Amino acid sequence: MPKKLLTWIGLIVILSLLLGACGPAQTPEPVETTAPATETSGETGGSLILATTTSTDDSGLLDYILPDFEAQTGITVDVIAVGTGQALQLGEDGNADVLLVHARAREDEFMAAGHGVRREDVMYNDFVIVGPESDPAGIGGMTDAAAAFQAIAAAEAPFVSRGDDSGTHTKERSIWEAAGLEPSGDWYISAGQGMGAVLTLADEQQAYTLSDRATYLARTLEGTELVILVEGDPILFNPYGVIAVNPDKGPHIQNDLANAFIDWLISVPTQELIAGYGVEQFGSPLFTPDSNPWNEQQ
Repeated sequence: MPKKLLTWIGLIVILSLLLGACGPAQTPEPVETTAPATETSGETGGSLILATTTSTDDSGLLDYILPDFEAQTGITVDVIAVGTGQALQLGEDGNADVLLVHARAREDEFMAAGHGVRREDVMYNDFVIVGPESDPAGIGGMTDAAAAFQAIAAAEAPFVSRGDDSGTHTKERSIWEAAGLEPSGDWYISAGQGMGAVLTLADEQQAYTLSDRATYLARTLEGTELVILVEGDPILFNPYGVIAVNPDKGPHIQNDLANAFIDWLISVPTQELIAGYGVEQFGSPLFTPDSNPWNEQQ
């Protein structure tokens, strides 16, 4: 056979092999697979807006208990710490999902107006009247808060008011009312600030002020020179409540997450956390648990 013909036959064979290799590939038969099972831990995830008082924040309580909630549920809590009046307004305006506040009469009004759909008792502590150790108004040891306010006004001794429509400010106004006085003058300083800032200002001015006990005790760790002068009057009782904002405020309201937070907050394990907060530093808790589940087991 001529050499030239052999060459052409070889080229034709090679070309046939190449065309066969470029043909459509066979589709493999599907193989059934099973996804690994995922363990559930009860986490729901999401983000929740909590409007609360400066006392729960300044006292360090939220930093102490919230990591437990976030670890259990996967829900992130965005805290807005303001006065109770501002917290209630945030709820009314639909700018928070859940409230933790301490002005019972105003909380009841909030619920009656339909701004909230669930309210639960959480805890309590008390207010104290603090001031400089020199005590220019001579109120040390008194157990009548209204009489102490009368003495401060009579002496025109410096007094720093929250002046911010907070639960503490609401309580202060009720004591002035019980004393039959409307405070005014250079001695009466309306700060318009949170509890921690007011205690700092009162310390600097060597002035009197009304404080929740928890925030005052937390400030003693930072070196405040103010001392407790008046305590024990029933008017100084300070209960806290938690409220779920009405989801009718808008589709952005996280009602399910709010109820998950409330269920956790009033549960016995969380109430035990609250009962333990402050014991190591001060020998007694800064807040006393008071939820229905807690009281039912006592």
